[in-house]
Amino acid sequence: MKPTNTILGEYGTTIFAVMSGLATEHGAINLGQGFPDVDGPADIRAVAEQVTHDGPNQYPPMMGLPELRQAAADHNKTFYDLDIDWQTQSIVTSGATEAIAACLFGLIEPGDEVVLIEPLYDCYLPILRRAGGVPKLVRIEPPHWELPYEALEEAFSDKTKAILLNTPTNPAAKVYSKDELEFIAGLVKKHDAYAICDEVYEHLTFDGRPHIPLMTLPGMAERCIKIGSAGKTFSMTGWKVGYSVGAPKLIEAMSKAHQFLTFTTPPNLQKAVAYGLNKEVDHFKSLGADMQSKRDRLANGLRKIGFEVMDGQGTYFLATDFRPLGFNGNDVEFCRHLTIDAGVGAVPFSPFYQGGIESGVTHFARFCFCKQDSLLDEALDRLSKHFGGV
Repeated sequence: MKPTNTILGEYGTTIFAVMSGLATEHGAINLGQGFPDVDGPADIRAVAEQVTHDGPNQYPPMMGLPELRQAAADHNKTFYDLDIDWQTQSIVTSGATEAIAACLFGLIEPGDEVVLIEPLYDCYLPILRRAGGVPKLVRIEPPHWELPYEALEEAFSDKTKAILLNTPTNPAAKVYSKDELEFIAGLVKKHDAYAICDEVYEHLTFDGRPHIPLMTLPGMAERCIKIGSAGKTFSMTGWKVGYSVGAPKLIEAMSKAHQFLTFTTPPNLQKAVAYGLNKEVDHFKSLGADMQSKRDRLANGLRKIGFEVMDGQGTYFLATDFRPLGFNGNDVEFCRHLTIDAGVGAVPFSPFYQGGIESGVTHFARFCFCKQDSLLDEALDRLSKHFGGV
């Protein structure tokens, strides 16, 4: 029989699905895959329910409902003082992953180079390669996740079409500083490139760190697409509603791909997300504070057990070094051991780097803390009992 697509065929099942399946199989507490164990604000869900009942339930506009596009524009004005014309500078997609795909398919010609910073979210590379782009990879590494300025500069060239930038980052939980962003912006302008900015964790930064969209820096408004996610902002990851803003030229290019991917997104969810984005500023400030408390709860517990815990500056995640526990094996083996024998699921770090366990980053595990405190405490209790007996 003829082969299937050779690019996507190289990739196995995503590590998130693999580890979640293992956790389910063994009755483990799943601190691996990044989804909350609560169902999001009741008032937002009530809007979706009401619209489902009242309608309309037919195709909404391909670019998204005007209410949500306007809300996304207003939200960016409120938090970042970005002046967005919602009619030409916004688009709604079925999740942030679809937004990333639409950006890459809409912007990339076969042979164009795109700069990516490892460790990276697992969808970036296969989508980029399927679009015909050539990845130019730069690494940040634990424990400090410092941006290698020289290596990043070398990755850019006249062939560079774009950089795909994730901040706050999954899985490293790094929040890029203004100095780092200014350096990146300088390279983008120097090489006449674009920036696809995955900022789905924009409201989950900790310890007073600001989230600074690259789009707010001088000369970047005409070069950026900024991607947001209702799933992350409102802890409803199953809704898959993304909202992006950017330069009109880039939004138009993105829409050309979007119309042939999902075309549109459920209207009831769009109206509910529009309602959510119009909430008071204090609501969004509370998101980071609540999640910071959970980060501290898990981090302190893991340190007491013996893990070395990296600085988690944002997102849902903590990176940990498990070598102090004395485990003799790589990160994939450790996370399997943790799930099966300790009853707590985590995600190995090496799959976020090219080469996997050949990358050399093989002794780190990622834990997710967007869970109820009682579940975090139960997970820590299981880990304490397990490693206390070793």
